[in-house]
Amino acid sequence: MDTLDKCEPICEGTGPETADRVRNELLDDEAASAMAELFKALGDPTRIRMIHALSIQELCVHDLTEALGMGQSAVSHQLRYLRNLRIVKRRKEGKMVYYSLDDTHIEQLFVLTRQHLAHD
Repeated sequence: MDTLDKCEPICEGTGPETADRVRNELLDDEAASAMAELFKALGDPTRIRMIHALSIQELCVHDLTEALGMGQSAVSHQLRYLRNLRIVKRRKEGKMVYYSLDDTHIEQLFVLTRQHLAHD
Protein backbone atom coordinates (compact mmCIF):
# COMPACT_ATOMS: atom_id res chain seq x y z
CA MET A 1 0.00 0.00 0.00
CA ASP A 2 1.28 3.47 -0.87
CA THR A 3 2.07 5.57 2.20
CA LEU A 4 -0.27 8.26 0.84
CA ASP A 5 -3.20 5.83 1.09
CA LYS A 6 -3.18 5.50 4.86
CA CYS A 7 -3.35 7.79 7.84
CA GLU A 8 -0.43 8.63 10.05
CA PRO A 9 -0.24 6.36 13.13
CA ILE A 10 -1.41 9.26 15.30
CA CYS A 11 -4.41 10.12 13.05
CA GLU A 12 -7.72 10.02 14.87
CA GLY A 13 -9.81 11.12 11.88
CA THR A 14 -11.78 14.33 11.67
CA GLY A 15 -14.25 13.32 14.32
CA PRO A 16 -17.08 10.82 14.69
CA GLU A 17 -19.61 13.24 13.21
CA THR A 18 -17.81 13.09 9.85
CA ALA A 19 -18.02 9.32 9.56
CA ASP A 20 -21.61 9.38 10.83
CA ARG A 21 -22.64 12.00 8.28
CA VAL A 22 -21.03 10.09 5.41
CA ARG A 23 -22.51 6.77 6.60
CA ASN A 24 -25.99 8.33 6.70
CA GLU A 25 -25.64 9.62 3.14
CA LEU A 26 -24.23 6.42 1.61
CA LEU A 27 -26.27 4.58 -0.99
CA ASP A 28 -28.22 1.62 0.31
CA ASP A 29 -27.32 -1.85 -0.96
CA GLU A 30 -30.13 -1.92 -3.54
CA ALA A 31 -29.12 1.40 -5.09
CA ALA A 32 -25.43 0.45 -5.06
CA SER A 33 -26.24 -2.86 -6.80
CA ALA A 34 -28.33 -1.10 -9.44
CA MET A 35 -25.52 1.37 -10.14
CA ALA A 36 -22.97 -1.45 -10.32
CA GLU A 37 -25.17 -3.29 -12.83
CA LEU A 38 -25.38 -0.15 -14.98
CA PHE A 39 -21.61 0.32 -14.91
CA LYS A 40 -21.17 -3.38 -15.69
CA ALA A 41 -23.33 -2.89 -18.77
CA LEU A 42 -21.24 0.11 -19.76
CA GLY A 43 -18.06 -1.92 -19.21
CA ASP A 44 -18.36 -3.81 -22.49
CA PRO A 45 -16.76 -2.28 -25.63
CA THR A 46 -19.47 -3.68 -27.93
CA ARG A 47 -22.25 -2.15 -25.86
CA ILE A 48 -20.36 1.15 -25.70
CA ARG A 49 -20.16 1.20 -29.49
CA MET A 50 -23.91 0.47 -29.67
CA ILE A 51 -24.65 3.29 -27.26
CA HIS A 52 -22.45 5.60 -29.30
CA ALA A 53 -24.23 4.62 -32.52
CA LEU A 54 -27.62 5.21 -30.89
CA SER A 55 -26.45 8.57 -29.55
CA ILE A 56 -25.90 9.60 -33.17
CA GLN A 57 -29.38 8.52 -34.27
CA GLU A 58 -32.22 6.07 -33.79
CA LEU A 59 -31.49 2.82 -35.67
CA CYS A 60 -33.11 -0.49 -36.54
CA VAL A 61 -31.31 -3.79 -35.85
CA HIS A 62 -30.24 -4.10 -39.49
CA ASP A 63 -28.64 -0.64 -39.47
CA LEU A 64 -26.85 -1.45 -36.21
CA THR A 65 -25.51 -4.72 -37.62
CA GLU A 66 -24.19 -2.87 -40.67
CA ALA A 67 -22.71 0.02 -38.68
CA LEU A 68 -21.04 -2.22 -36.11
CA GLY A 69 -20.08 -5.08 -38.43
CA MET A 70 -21.82 -7.62 -36.21
CA GLY A 71 -24.33 -10.40 -36.74
CA GLN A 72 -28.02 -9.77 -36.15
CA SER A 73 -28.21 -12.35 -33.35
CA ALA A 74 -25.37 -10.71 -31.41
CA VAL A 75 -26.85 -7.23 -31.87
CA SER A 76 -30.30 -8.42 -30.80
CA HIS A 77 -28.84 -10.10 -27.71
CA GLN A 78 -27.01 -6.94 -26.66
CA LEU A 79 -30.06 -4.76 -27.34
CA ARG A 80 -32.20 -7.01 -25.14
CA TYR A 81 -29.64 -6.71 -22.33
CA LEU A 82 -29.49 -2.91 -22.70
CA ARG A 83 -33.28 -2.66 -22.91
CA ASN A 84 -33.71 -4.68 -19.71
CA LEU A 85 -31.49 -2.14 -17.93
CA ARG A 86 -33.44 0.77 -19.48
CA ILE A 87 -30.37 1.99 -21.34
CA VAL A 88 -32.10 1.72 -24.71
CA LYS A 89 -35.74 1.69 -25.72
CA ARG A 90 -37.54 0.50 -28.82
CA ARG A 91 -40.25 2.01 -30.97
CA LYS A 92 -42.36 0.09 -33.47
CA GLU A 93 -43.43 1.65 -36.72
CA GLY A 94 -45.40 -0.90 -38.69
CA LYS A 95 -43.14 -3.95 -38.94
CA MET A 96 -39.99 -1.93 -38.25
CA VAL A 97 -38.50 -1.66 -34.75
CA TYR A 98 -36.23 1.30 -34.04
CA TYR A 99 -33.88 1.59 -31.08
CA SER A 100 -32.70 4.73 -29.33
CA LEU A 101 -31.19 5.69 -26.00
CA ASP A 102 -33.76 5.48 -23.23
CA ASP A 103 -33.17 9.03 -21.98
CA THR A 104 -30.70 11.90 -21.97
CA HIS A 105 -28.98 10.61 -18.82
CA ILE A 106 -27.42 7.75 -20.77
CA GLU A 107 -26.10 10.14 -23.41
CA GLN A 108 -24.78 12.43 -20.66
CA LEU A 109 -22.91 9.51 -19.04
CA PHE A 110 -21.39 8.67 -22.40
CA VAL A 111 -20.38 12.27 -23.17
CA LEU A 112 -18.97 12.88 -19.68
CA THR A 113 -16.93 9.67 -19.86
CA ARG A 114 -15.48 10.67 -23.24
CA GLN A 115 -14.64 14.12 -21.87
CA HIS A 116 -13.01 12.58 -18.80
CA LEU A 117 -10.84 10.29 -20.94
CA ALA A 118 -9.85 13.18 -23.24
CA HIS A 119 -8.62 15.60 -20.59
CA ASP A 120 -5.00 15.73 -19.50
